[in-house]
Amino acid sequence: MHLGGELLTIGILFIIAYVLGRLGKTIGLPAIPIYMVVGLIASPHTPWIGLNVESHTIELIATFGLILLLFNLGLEFDQEEFYGNAGKLLVSGGTYVAINMGVGFAFGFSLGWGTREALIIAGMTATSSSAIVTKLLIELRRLANDETPMILGVTVIEDVFIAIYLAIVSVVLSGDTNVWGVVGKLALAFGFLIVMFTLARFAGKWVSRIFATRDDELFTVLFFGLAVMFGGIGDLLGVTDAIGAFVIGLLCGATRYRDRIEQLALPMRDVFAAFFFVNFGLGLDLSTFGEVLWPVLGAIGMTVALNAIAGQLVARMNGFNVQQGINTAVILVNRGEFALILATLSAAAGLEARITAFAGLYVLVMAILGPLLAVNSDRIGRLVIRPARLARLRTRLGGRRAVAAAAAAEAAEAESDAAAAARRAERDRQFAEEFALVEAAGSQERENESPETVSEPRTSSVETPAERPERPVRQRDPEY
Repeated sequence: MHLGGELLTIGILFIIAYVLGRLGKTIGLPAIPIYMVVGLIASPHTPWIGLNVESHTIELIATFGLILLLFNLGLEFDQEEFYGNAGKLLVSGGTYVAINMGVGFAFGFSLGWGTREALIIAGMTATSSSAIVTKLLIELRRLANDETPMILGVTVIEDVFIAIYLAIVSVVLSGDTNVWGVVGKLALAFGFLIVMFTLARFAGKWVSRIFATRDDELFTVLFFGLAVMFGGIGDLLGVTDAIGAFVIGLLCGATRYRDRIEQLALPMRDVFAAFFFVNFGLGLDLSTFGEVLWPVLGAIGMTVALNAIAGQLVARMNGFNVQQGINTAVILVNRGEFALILATLSAAAGLEARITAFAGLYVLVMAILGPLLAVNSDRIGRLVIRPARLARLRTRLGGRRAVAAAAAAEAAEAESDAAAAARRAERDRQFAEEFALVEAAGSQERENESPETVSEPRTSSVETPAERPERPVRQRDPEY
């Protein structure tokens, strides 16, 4: 078997991915849309570039990429955060997912592509890309922000939702019309999830014994083998290979070797995931983008609007301000790998062919738009908050004018009272002067009288100040 041509083509594709990735880094683009563009360049539908490779050549490697994406998603799932703050996380994350999922389902129905297709589209528009969200938080240096734990908490709930949602979608896409058959598959899917979540919660100590080796090579072979094996188990049980990989990642994350597994698994995930995204790009056809242009534009507008609403609502529920709500919205608006996973499942189930083009164009635009919005969140905040503040200031200004008028009236009244008091004081002063003149005249008249005519000294019925007893000084109550 001679694979020289295919290997050369794949090698050239990844060199192109490197060059475009370096260029994308300069403007803050994530890797996902770049890998998709590389696949689009090599797609058999775009032969004008000269690189042409059939997607089945790298299909198995792309499947490994899908398995490792979900394995790492389960590995990074923060169980302590989830179980320790389950109530708060369920309210915040559940509100976010419910808003996006509900409106997304209605939007999917409005396209008229079918009920199962509407379910797929709702899932694409409902959840964020955990990889892009985490990467943006690190690159924008927002890990220390007050709202970051809330954002990560929402992604935790989204991870749980993805696990449940994929289990449901796998049953729906199976095409089984027997009610009891559907119920049985759902029971099997949820039973599998419950067992694995329970093991991850309580059996981490015993599972750790399996990984008790210092040899990194054997250690890597072990967890990679477990990820692939449980991917196969999940597929055989009818809950998709992605769910199988997720739950074994969840169980491995519960062991004391989690950090070591993550350190070795991340480079493998990045390489194999690149194959997954390139492979998805290989299946895209530029000529089909025109058919889904308006649905994609509608989905983008809906996603941005819903995230703005949900971001503010979740932020307010957690006691954060408007700017922190904007930071939350622009980070969580990013869409990526989960939409492509759903599109892959849809294509495998033979659903509406336009879903692949829809997912490709939607993720391409959102994976570019999302980081740009996140980088400029402060500017967006100033544009949004300043007009609102001006409106509040106008309202307050109207109130202040009323207060000023009332204050002016009070001042005029106080001035009138002061004038009246001054007039009373002047009048009292004049009365005192007149009284003093009368007293002086009477005193002079008494002095001129002879002693004989005076039988006894006159005594006034009014005590003089010297004769009045002093009043005791009363201590003042400090409360007054």
